[in-house]
Parts: sequence; C-alpha cells; structure tokens
Amino acid sequence: MIAEQLLTLQALDTEADQLTIRRERLPEREELAARSAALADWERRRAEMRRRIGELTAAMETAEERSAVLRTDKKRFEAQLKTVIAPREAEALMHEIATVDGQLEQVETQEFADLAESTETEEALGGHLREEETLRAALGRADDALALAVADIDRELADLGARRSELREQLGPAILSRYDRIRGQLGVAVARLVAHRCDGCHLDLSAAEVDTAKDEAAETGLTDCPQCGRMLVV
Repeated sequence: MIAEQLLTLQALDTEADQLTIRRERLPEREELAARSAALADWERRRAEMRRRIGELTAAMETAEERSAVLRTDKKRFEAQLKTVIAPREAEALMHEIATVDGQLEQVETQEFADLAESTETEEALGGHLREEETLRAALGRADDALALAVADIDRELADLGARRSELREQLGPAILSRYDRIRGQLGVAVARLVAHRCDGCHLDLSAAEVDTAKDEAAETGLTDCPQCGRMLVV
C-alpha cells in the first residue's frame, strides 16, 4: 500500500514539475517577449526621430541667427565700401564682403539640408506614430494569451497540489522525510524494480541483489536500490 502511494505521489510530483517547466517555456511567453521587444524598438525609434528633429530645429535657429549677423556685417562692409577712396581699403572691404558671402552660402546650404532632413524625418515620424495602436494591440493580445495559458496551468497545479497534500497526509513523517530527501537529490525518489533493473537509474541488479530486495520488500513492497539509492518498489 505504502509503495503504491509513494509511486502515485512521485507521479504527481513529476507531473507538477513538468507543468512548472512548461509554464516557464510557454510559446505565449515567447510571443509576449517578442511583442514587448517590438514595442520597445518602436519607442526607441520614436525617441530617436524626435531627438533628431529637435537637433535640426536648434541647428536651423542657430543658422538663422548666424545668417542675420553675416547679412548685417555685409551691409556694413558695403556701406563702408561706398565711402572709401583708397584702392587698398576698397580691396580689403571687397575681400571681407566675399568672405561673408562664402560664409552665408555655407550657412544657407547647411540650413537647407537641415530643413530637408527635418521635413523627411517629420514625415517618417508621422508614419511611425500610426503604427503605435497596432503594436500595442498586438502586445495586449499576447499578454492576454499568456495570462490564459498560465491560468490553465495554475489550475492544473492547484489540483495536483490538493491531491498531493491529501496523499502526503496518508504517509508517515519518516517515509515522507526520506522521500523528500531523495527527491531533492535525484529528482525522482521512487522507482519500480522491473525484472532485474531499477527503472530509476536503469541499472541491472545482480541476482543476489534482487533476492535481497525481494526479502526486504516482503512486508511493505519497498526497499532501496543498491545502485542509485532510490526507494525501490518490488
């Protein structure tokens, strides 16, 4: 009786272990992780585009300020050019005006490029933002699916736990302590003797060991495997 109860307890514990592993390896969990990663990538890209638009806006504002300063300088040089007579002074002023024109061209060229990039990035951001609802909906569905799958397994585990508790109450503390110790060490605490082999470690017992096992198990149907130390049901 005790031997069969222990086998049943071992079967319940093994099933619970398998369910616990399955709970952590659910495909729904992988799907949720993938959906979460997709949303995180989307949020990262959104932040990058907004940051870039901010950088371009600041750069264009700086360019406008720089252009205003350069135009003011150019007007001043042109006004001075109208009043000078000496050729050298006129040549120097014309050089300054040419330098300012070159700087203006560089600033305006860069400003135009920044404007074009800003426009393109804003359009891309608009399209990107339209993906948010779809991504969040997919994440929500994945989360719900995982919750349902986990709940199903938790119900099975709860049922196994109730049956396990009921069965353990029927066994004495000494046998339970021994069972728990071996299970903690080997995972499977109870095995059957099938012919001359322990189906826990899958090793053959000698004829003498089989005879000894049968003698020891005569009353309870239970002994120890001399090979692996598991509780052996004969």
